[in-house]
Amino acid sequence: MSNNNKLSRFDELIRKSGKTAIAFSGGVDSSFLLHRASNIGGDKIVAVTVNTPYMSSRETEDAVEFTKQHEILHKIINIPIPANIRYNPADRCYLCKKTIFGHITKYANENGFSSVFDGTNGDDILEIRPGIKALHELNIISPLAEAGMTKKDIRKYAKKVNLSIWSKPAMSCLMTRIPHDTEITEKILEMITKSEAVLFDSGYPGSRVRIHGDVARVECIQGYMKKLISDPDREKIVYKIKEAGFAFVSLDMEGYRSGSMDIPFNKFNNNDK
Repeated sequence: MSNNNKLSRFDELIRKSGKTAIAFSGGVDSSFLLHRASNIGGDKIVAVTVNTPYMSSRETEDAVEFTKQHEILHKIINIPIPANIRYNPADRCYLCKKTIFGHITKYANENGFSSVFDGTNGDDILEIRPGIKALHELNIISPLAEAGMTKKDIRKYAKKVNLSIWSKPAMSCLMTRIPHDTEITEKILEMITKSEAVLFDSGYPGSRVRIHGDVARVECIQGYMKKLISDPDREKIVYKIKEAGFAFVSLDMEGYRSGSMDIPFNKFNNNDK
């Protein structure tokens, strides 16, 4: 499908949706979805952000700023860490999505919104994403995915209409930085948040700090690894990350890759020399 056909299909889904609540994280996909839907649907559209302790506070701040800038109705729902994901189980994405979108659906039903949209795109449905199962169970509509719009398409159109978020690095919940079967505590979340803020403020947006006990494993996005190694402020960056509560700071030589905490370490053959 051509890009123009994708956009036409996307617009058609928006127009026939009626009053719609849009799950809004502040990321590229949901920002583009919300902006275009608002331009088409006007006051029939509301942005709903579910704020939890394991979501980046920077993302929530960005979401608030975006809706203010574009004069879009915005509802924030604050919830604690759900009990069923407190110990970061392997199926946490499914359980988390079910909880978060359960709150959004409840808000939509109670306030006369007939549809709930999310920012899942055409690339996401080609990957293993357990959370998508929860979306299907709750009848959440993913117009970007239905129209076949990829991340590349979305960034292109966001740039075309001068949305500042078009080049924003992908973000994810902070639990993706923590090993499975580990209790999610305020201290751990604070260590990750402060450490990633240090990297962001030092010119390395999109970097991840994966936690392994008292070791911070830093994953940089493409192009940043060499820069970070030779950064004249590297020692200062390390010091500030240690101040957040880590004893050691390591740089992952593979760089950033999605879901690296879900990948078991390779078991090498002991006969290999």
